[in-house]
Amino acid sequence: MAKIKRNRNGTRKDVIIAKAAKLFREKGFSATSMRDLAEHVGVEAASLYNHISSKAEILQEICFKTANNFMSHIEEVDATPNKTAIEKIQAILRFHIRQMLDNYEEVYVSDREWKHLTDPYLSNMQTQRRAYRQRIASVIEDGIRKGEIKPIDAPTAVLIMLHAVSGIESWHRSKKKIAGEVLEDNMVQILVDGLRKQA
Repeated sequence: MAKIKRNRNGTRKDVIIAKAAKLFREKGFSATSMRDLAEHVGVEAASLYNHISSKAEILQEICFKTANNFMSHIEEVDATPNKTAIEKIQAILRFHIRQMLDNYEEVYVSDREWKHLTDPYLSNMQTQRRAYRQRIASVIEDGIRKGEIKPIDAPTAVLIMLHAVSGIESWHRSKKKIAGEVLEDNMVQILVDGLRKQA
């Protein structure tokens, strides 16, 4: 029977989660079976249960790992002294874009398939997503108070920014695409310049 090959710095469970993220993105969580995943990994379905209990467990791992990464980063940025609100938004956006470029499968699944979680995980994820948006909005509102950012509706600005980053999905599918670094710089410039209050 074939064994799951580990990555150099990861566990067999990490391999399963990475393969599952790819399948969940391509087929959707509901349409992906454990048999599909076993075939994708290259093992018997029974072997998967030595590492995971269900595909629901995999979705939980993907969603909360991604959500925790984003929240940890924004907390770190927000706690950095002497950063302007604009600099904080730039740092948050760059991180979000890099995650979408470098960890596309997992970020995509976390963003699109989280609704298939069941409680208490579903409620927890809803709370985390709301808290993340509110945290970005509070940075924008702080910038408005300090005269760095235009007087706009912060939740609307957050919605636009996150939808723009989510649109990187089409960059991944494009056959003629600019370099990821160029995409990142262009997106940050466009989105941040729309917030910046002109002197």
